[in-house]
Amino acid sequence: MSNSSDRAPVADQAEADAWFPSPYSLTLYTSTKTDFDSANYPNAYTGGKWKILLIATQERYLKMADGKFFSTGNHPVEMLLPLLHLDAAGFEIDIATISGNPVKLEMWAFPQEDEAVKGIYEKYKEKIRSPLNLHDVWGKGFTKDTPYIGTFIPGGHGAMNDVPFSETVGKILRWGDENQRFLITLCHGPAGMLAADVGKPKGSKFIYDGYEIVVFPDSLDTNANVDIGYIPSKMPWYVGERLRKLGIKLRNNSITGETHRDRYVITGDSPLASNNLGKLAANALLEDVAKRT
Repeated sequence: MSNSSDRAPVADQAEADAWFPSPYSLTLYTSTKTDFDSANYPNAYTGGKWKILLIATQERYLKMADGKFFSTGNHPVEMLLPLLHLDAAGFEIDIATISGNPVKLEMWAFPQEDEAVKGIYEKYKEKIRSPLNLHDVWGKGFTKDTPYIGTFIPGGHGAMNDVPFSETVGKILRWGDENQRFLITLCHGPAGMLAADVGKPKGSKFIYDGYEIVVFPDSLDTNANVDIGYIPSKMPWYVGERLRKLGIKLRNNSITGETHRDRYVITGDSPLASNNLGKLAANALLEDVAKRT
């Protein structure tokens, strides 16, 4: 049992009325090691053409319903474990944020004793700190020959900040849908799917209408995460609720590490799904590019 002070969010000294998760919540939601076991891909891609576009958040603070700030970002395990598998499978990874500002990570969730995660972080540290500008990446638009075989949107509450409202992200997702390219995302990352509704052609259908995904459950953000002090107060909006309104079907109501693939969309429910999501995505992409070459 924890005392009330253990469940109190911790003040972020860098910003007024901004809060990190409580000590108690971190004992439930973080670990010094992940469930990573191996990333062996004998049929790793060596063609040199196909790449992955990782779209991360550049925003640290999520403004809650009462005006408090949650000091967040992308969850490091949710970014780095899938990235590790995609890298081991032979794919080059481009990392971009909306304006090219540094990626924000929830470093309080970094697994400090996990050598595999630490290794992939060091390999991509410069790209994380100096990402591409997504608007520049998009440029004048993508074509059927643009070499991104998939877009990866990591989770963490910070994924709710900028990515879901970006017209450029929406253009990339609609291009991917038209050209049979993958979307890989987990936990709160599926919030990025909302961008496909931003600036879409008048009268056109939401491209993910009728898709089934797994996602971090709204029920945890509504109740448990507030009670244990993981988030400082009520959420500004809820990912699952917004996705349902656009016709997406949610398969899960808890976090068990579940993953799911529906056509070219691959999702995971939480940090617990990070390792298996990476395996599922890496194998799916390798199978796909083998048919394209």
